[in-house]
Amino acid sequence: MFDNFQGSGIQHFGFKDVGVGRATLRQLNDAIQAAGARSYMEVVSASPEACLRSAEVAAELGVSRLLGGTDVSAMLAVLAGTGIEYFPAPGRPEGHPVKLAGSLAQIVDDCKRFMDMGCAGVDLLAYRATDVEPLDLVRAARAVVAPGGLVVSGSVSTPERVRAIREAGADLFTVGNAVLDCTYVPGERSALAQAKAMLADSRA
Repeated sequence: MFDNFQGSGIQHFGFKDVGVGRATLRQLNDAIQAAGARSYMEVVSASPEACLRSAEVAAELGVSRLLGGTDVSAMLAVLAGTGIEYFPAPGRPEGHPVKLAGSLAQIVDDCKRFMDMGCAGVDLLAYRATDVEPLDLVRAARAVVAPGGLVVSGSVSTPERVRAIREAGADLFTVGNAVLDCTYVPGERSALAQAKAMLADSRA
C-alpha cells in the first residue's frame, strides 16, 4: 500500500502499533524512511504497561516520531537517546473508538506540561473531545505548543475539517479511513487521489 503513495508529495506516513507482526512494521518503517519521508507510529493501546511496550517497539524500529500515550515520563525514559520525537496525548483518551475527556483548561495544562518535559509536541484528539469545542481546543493548544508540534488526530475526515484545523493553527493532522476507504472525495475510488485532494486542502 505504501508504494502507491510514493511520489505523491506526502512527506509524512504513519502506522499503528497493532494488527501486524514486528517484521512487517520494521519493513514498512524502513521503506518510509528510505523514501525520504518521516515515519510515525501511533500508540493504540490504553494501559500504561501496553503503552510502554509500544514505546519499546518504536525505539527498536527507529521510527521518526511516536504519537499517543499519557504516561509521559515513562515513555520519554524509554525513548531517551533514540532521537525519536514524542507527541503524547493531552487530556484523558478513553474507550474505543477513543474519546477525549477533560476540560479546555485541563487539556491545555497538559499541553504546557508536556512541552516543559521536553516533548516535541502533542497529539490532540480535537474532534473526539467530549467537553470542548474542537476548534476552541486547537486554538488554545496552538498558544502553548511549540511551532511544528501541534498534531490533530481522529475524525479529520472532510475538506471542511481539514481547512478549519489549518486555520485554527494545526501543524499536522493524521488521517486513515477517509483516504483508505475513499470517503474524503465522494465518488473518487483512488486512495492516492483522495490523499492528493487532502494534501491540496491542507495547503490551500
